[in-house]
Amino acid sequence: MDTFLILGGTGTTGRRIADRLRAGGHDVRTAARTGADVRLDLDDPTTWHLDGIAAAYLMEPTIRPGGRLARFTEAALAAGVRRLVLLSASRASDAGHPLHTAEQAVRDADEWTILHPNWFAQNFSEGPWRAAVRTGRLALPAGNGRTAFVDADDIADVAVAALTTSGHHGRTYELTGPEAITFAEAAAHLEDAGHRVEYVAIDSATYVEEQVAQGVPRSGAELLAAILGGLDGRPTTDLQRALDRPARSFRTFVRNADWG
Repeated sequence: MDTFLILGGTGTTGRRIADRLRAGGHDVRTAARTGADVRLDLDDPTTWHLDGIAAAYLMEPTIRPGGRLARFTEAALAAGVRRLVLLSASRASDAGHPLHTAEQAVRDADEWTILHPNWFAQNFSEGPWRAAVRTGRLALPAGNGRTAFVDADDIADVAVAALTTSGHHGRTYELTGPEAITFAEAAAHLEDAGHRVEYVAIDSATYVEEQVAQGVPRSGAELLAAILGGLDGRPTTDLQRALDRPARSFRTFVRNADWG
């Protein structure tokens, strides 16, 4: 039986992918620094155990310069991994992006698929904005920009389809939700569901310093600030093309999320 390796197997997308694969009867090996089936540290090649892996889901837990995910990808290909699905980022096709080298490495696989997700809806329920939902104040340098939040369950469905079925080889999917909304509108949807949150537009410099104070590498904080400051609100139809069904809306996410 083929074994699927899931990097970030305890994270937002990884655990959803692993659950779906196991429910389908597949052999799955989750990998993370802690809490997964196997310990894997992208900074430590001695933890890169790739024997018996036929397909892998790749992601970078901390976007930063250095190309460590590209080096891991090269090791996976050398070990005989045939199919790769990479969780990348919308601007990673640009040569200066930290994930650009990983995308180039993935394209050397026999079969590859690259996912460019928009901002996760789950950032509000289990990610970096969860604390803001609880405190009632979300401060970001996004102004009145619009974005089409994508549900992590939809991302997982696309990843599983790419890992287990044909027809996705050589595709780069720009994954979004079905509609673009502002962060103020997102806060209004949250309030309708009983989570009173005020969105506060702050400047990029303030945001970067706040992120650095919380332990985020400065380069990563600056990248996030640049993306938030230049939101592209156009939804795509790539998710529907990949799954033959519409993407879930932000309102549906808010209604169904586990808010703990």
